[in-house]
Amino acid sequence: MQAHDIMISEVYKVKENESIRSVIEKFVDKHISGLPVVNDKNEVVAYISDGDIMRYIGKHKDLVIHTFYFFSVLKGDEEDFEQRIEHILDLNVMMLARKKVLKVHWDTEVEDIAAILGEKQIKKLPVVRDGVLVGIISRGDVIRTTFRGLL
Repeated sequence: MQAHDIMISEVYKVKENESIRSVIEKFVDKHISGLPVVNDKNEVVAYISDGDIMRYIGKHKDLVIHTFYFFSVLKGDEEDFEQRIEHILDLNVMMLARKKVLKVHWDTEVEDIAAILGEKQIKKLPVVRDGVLVGIISRGDVIRTTFRGLL
């Protein structure tokens, strides 16, 4: 079995010039937790997840740098929680999205996909064919397909 046998072809995605507001709207409306970010050619250029949003809006601790000669405190948050929430909405998706994206080719074997999802501890993998986004595979897709008929 290969990626194209189990992938979801209708992929929710976001364009690289869109805002975090559109990302969060899709997360809420579609009940999803991550989106591939594509360019005008539908090539995957980044990936944004709910974890990326959490890292931005969550509390950032002060960082104390201490050496023999001096110490310095880098303030964790200049904005309070409500300000961070308001500020994030108008940011470009590429400001928070991870640019190094793991993806699989449409003819990658399912056992290789399972290995990547497990070893890298990620939830979804974009599927590409000729460099273009054609699908997405989640951990659940692998489990459902692999064990169908065995339980």
